[in-house]
Amino acid sequence: MKSTRLNLLEETRFEKVAVSVYEDQYIASKAVAKRIAEIIQSKQKSGETTVLGLATGATPVNVYKELIRLHKEEGLSFKDVVTFNLDEYYPMKPDAEQSYVTFMNEKLFNHIDIDPENINIPDGTLKEEDVAKFCMEYEAKINSYGGLDFQVLGIGRTGHIGFNEPGSAPNSGTRMVTLNDLTRRDASKDFGGKENVPTKAITMGVGTIFKAREIVLMAWNEKKASIVKKAVEGEISSEVPATYLQLSSNVEFVLDKEAASQLTRFDTPWLVQDCDWTPQLIKKAVVWLAKELNKPILKLTEDDYNNNGMAQLATEKGPVYNINIDIFNKIQHTITGWPGGKPNADDSQRPERANPAKKNVIIFSPHPDDDVISMGGTFIRLADQGHNVHVAYQTSGNTAVWDEDVLRFMEFASDYSKALGLDASKLENLYSETRNIFSTKKPNQVDTEEVRTIKGLIRKGEAIAGARFAGLPDENIHFQNLPFYDRTKFSKNVSFEDDINETMELLRKVKPQQVFAAGDFADPHGTHKVCFDIIYQALKRIKADGDEWIKDCWLWLYRGAWHEFEIHEIEMAVPLSPQEVKRKRLAIFKHQSQKDLPVFPGDDAREFWVRAEERTSETARAYDALGLANYEAIEAFIKWEF
Repeated sequence: MKSTRLNLLEETRFEKVAVSVYEDQYIASKAVAKRIAEIIQSKQKSGETTVLGLATGATPVNVYKELIRLHKEEGLSFKDVVTFNLDEYYPMKPDAEQSYVTFMNEKLFNHIDIDPENINIPDGTLKEEDVAKFCMEYEAKINSYGGLDFQVLGIGRTGHIGFNEPGSAPNSGTRMVTLNDLTRRDASKDFGGKENVPTKAITMGVGTIFKAREIVLMAWNEKKASIVKKAVEGEISSEVPATYLQLSSNVEFVLDKEAASQLTRFDTPWLVQDCDWTPQLIKKAVVWLAKELNKPILKLTEDDYNNNGMAQLATEKGPVYNINIDIFNKIQHTITGWPGGKPNADDSQRPERANPAKKNVIIFSPHPDDDVISMGGTFIRLADQGHNVHVAYQTSGNTAVWDEDVLRFMEFASDYSKALGLDASKLENLYSETRNIFSTKKPNQVDTEEVRTIKGLIRKGEAIAGARFAGLPDENIHFQNLPFYDRTKFSKNVSFEDDINETMELLRKVKPQQVFAAGDFADPHGTHKVCFDIIYQALKRIKADGDEWIKDCWLWLYRGAWHEFEIHEIEMAVPLSPQEVKRKRLAIFKHQSQKDLPVFPGDDAREFWVRAEERTSETARAYDALGLANYEAIEAFIKWEF
């Protein structure tokens, strides 16, 4: 498969398995689909059956889309293809929304000419005492076809392939397994909570997978980068079952740039090869060296450079002390107490422009609390410093409100109506209906329109309180309630055209010099990424239309409470005093429905305000460790071109 692979000798110093890296997952998926099509067509010419091992989950979806296209537009036939799926939850009914039978039918089988008799998926309806026999028969059936010609794999964050969790043996066969807690957490969204995710699954074993004549493991986005690095460069270990693939000569890892980003040749390329020392790469390397040796930048020596793979940099750009001073100054210049620009000041060494002194600013918040959690200190400071700050809450956030809160607010509304002498009969009827619905509500069941409205209003009230606390007048608080958010509850294929148009309308109304947007792209299908794409498209279209104000508009990205930009990436660092940290905390506290135990806490058990404070204090400590000023906390931003 055509790829952007480096010279093999450069790879194998750290990489223990063949790796191909593509610009994005769509190009990569087409390459994998093309390879599958070539195998099918080659086998068909010689009258042979093609045996495919297939995977589920988000990773292979675009491969299946391309195979469907090849079938419909280019005549690729699947009549002589037999498939074996890797796994299935147990217990699981085949017509359940979360079953892999449903997944495969919707994503592939219903759209191609495969014989249903040739489709094999582990049976999640078996009695437990019958599972072992079924697994032996599954293995025997694969062997009866001469084994798998091509096996498609994804990789879980535990390093599992199929459902071969940590502890799996390299010679394991098809069997029943117990799912890792992290695996169940990752599946919780599909099941409406981790407690509803099955604890067991039936999976092909590592040994079964190994018998395939060709194995391709695919991984997309930054979320998979750390486990990909372990699988490709780490020691073979049962703790990361994907490392067993290093033992096979028939394996290729197919990655997009984000999933490959932590591999040594991309993350620290100076350890692999001679580099083209761009200013950004020099900054990254010097920061890395300082962290690696636990030294301030200005104390790094020529020996430090030479002994840690950076001799080329020292030779080409040295002396090293001059490099140190240059990088120290660059990082120093990211720090500003004036996120909207300092009026009447020399801005040549500052991240933001001095003029206009009072800027129109719009902060886009994907959910109704991302603004204060992620950049609450900067938000407050922009308002304090007199800028015309607007906040736009892009979605209602209704998904992340507990049902119990709905009942509590309905009870209040009913009691308040009665206290005022108003007719509360409609409210009481709706309350009774809602209680009945909640008593029989199934996991992942979409709320009624009335319930979604109440949940949205709960979050709207909290957002207003938070924005007012930050210093905004009510007319500068905007609730977009973009249509895509509720549409995706009913359909996976939605248009974002009206979302983009609504965002363009708001931007043209405010005419901002500064736009702040959430820049957490780890989950490409998550709300943050969708919201960013809407803003980005809106800005690009306005620019193409030639609006004059857009020429003076800068786009700044912030990140949420999950993780921060790396120090070498940061272009504006806003320090916070202890008092400002406390004000930010109080703004976050206004979001009471998200406090204590949020509906979607993610992997981090800490409350959002705790995460936010510790994240920003970690950034401050990182600046301090490099030899810069010691602040209580720092909020970080990068500038994004559009």
